[in-house]
Amino acid sequence: MKKFFIHTMGCKANQFEGAVITQNLVSGGLIQVQNVKDADIFVLNSCTVTHKSDNEAFYLLRSAKNKNPGIINVLTGCIAQVEKENLLENDFVDFVVGNDEKLGANIIELSEKCNVGDIASLDSFTPTVVPVYPRTRASVKIQDGCDNRCAYCIIPFARGKSRSAGVNEIVEQVESLAAAGFKEVIFTGIHIGQYKGGLLNLLKSVETTSIARYRLGSLNPLEIDDVMLDFLAASTKFCPHFHLSLQSMCDKTLCAMNRHYTAEQSLALIEKINECFELPFVGSDIIVGFAGESEEDFEVTRKNLAGAGLSQIHVFPYSLRAGTAGAAMPNQVGEAVKQERAKIIRAISKQKHDEFLAKNLGITHEILVEKSGKKGITRNYITVETNAAPNTLVTAAL
Repeated sequence: MKKFFIHTMGCKANQFEGAVITQNLVSGGLIQVQNVKDADIFVLNSCTVTHKSDNEAFYLLRSAKNKNPGIINVLTGCIAQVEKENLLENDFVDFVVGNDEKLGANIIELSEKCNVGDIASLDSFTPTVVPVYPRTRASVKIQDGCDNRCAYCIIPFARGKSRSAGVNEIVEQVESLAAAGFKEVIFTGIHIGQYKGGLLNLLKSVETTSIARYRLGSLNPLEIDDVMLDFLAASTKFCPHFHLSLQSMCDKTLCAMNRHYTAEQSLALIEKINECFELPFVGSDIIVGFAGESEEDFEVTRKNLAGAGLSQIHVFPYSLRAGTAGAAMPNQVGEAVKQERAKIIRAISKQKHDEFLAKNLGITHEILVEKSGKKGITRNYITVETNAAPNTLVTAAL
């Protein structure tokens, strides 16, 4: 009986799909192992958001061949979708499988070395069986693809047009997970704010399910309006945990990135979130050093972030990606400058997160205890130590 080892890179949607691939392979009779040295097949579910992630993927594939010369390397995920048959020129790649094809029942039963379709032509969401999760919280993929063309991003070429799962399909998955003992689900996708039929309408249906709690993936500032905030604030199931895809807090840089909102709109939304919820977690993504970002532009972003009611900031130095508009732009920022700017924003993030945690001390929270029984997570995304029974909801003061 053949053995496989799988490694998944990148976003929560890709992690979900990695779990689907694993379940499909196990259901097909293969045995999963935890070390590539013990495997007959290595499945790498890749990310291609930056050249760094491409290089990491190639390193993992080469390393697998070095450790286990007889292994068959199957490369799937976003780099496979973008580069296609070109990847077969590398002696460490045996099969290439596209992002839609990888969701099939058994991706390693292949007659073609390259099995990658035209993802841009897909108009419908490919349904998947809900993975069997080893964790306490489960992800539900509600959407795939993206209709935006941000200047720094290759993902629309790797994922295709925005496509969504049906409301009934999602509700059934949520009920199935609740019946299996899960207390919380996380709705994920490539751009869930583009959910067809409206994200708010979906959430209204989720409110009727028996799941105890749910969280949302990343949203940009234009995708959360007052109506949605009022609905979420009144919900007994929504966890007040927001992740805002801001990318910059300087209007000039946002325009260059082809982001269609302003720093003022972002600041107003952050303020509204903090007014509507008690101690919400408000995280964000920020790219520093995008093409043409001057010292003055960065200072605008720095000041706005310092004054914003954020709980944490994930900062990324801009990484040039061939095939994107940003790669062809003039006035590229030097690597040392990007790293220094990232260091400054990380310091702001640490201060804000420390302040957020301090505000929560002494406050009673509902905690979902993980299966280990040693840790739990609050609705507002604080990890705490606990000795309560595994996979239970308990209340305690932090």
